[in-house]
Amino acid sequence: MPKYLSQEWLDEARALAQDQPERPGASATMQFVVTGAPEGDVKYYWVLENGVLAEATRGELPDAEVTMTTGYADSVAIQQGELDANAAFMQGKTKVTGNMGKLMQLMPLTMSPEYRALQDKVRAVTEY
Repeated sequence: MPKYLSQEWLDEARALAQDQPERPGASATMQFVVTGAPEGDVKYYWVLENGVLAEATRGELPDAEVTMTTGYADSVAIQQGELDANAAFMQGKTKVTGNMGKLMQLMPLTMSPEYRALQDKVRAVTEY
């Protein structure tokens, strides 16, 4: 099982996401920063193209449209389904910088039954 936040985990998530339906216009470049992870701060990014995860890579994307920063414990809780990502944002547990309009355009994608089913699949293959 891939370890949470490893490149192997990102690769597995991307592979599992390949059956997601296309959603025209749901495109974005997103930088994620997880602070206080066991091995230190972890940065990774996603490139979404019409609702499909085209790239998921550890590292930094200098021109990311949105950056989301979350502490490790809250990040794990979100990934495990114990903390809603929207609630984490509203409670200040996730900080967002960049194009908020772009992030809001992705809400229908993240609220879809297909995306929620994908999250369950990723959870099932993740070692925390």
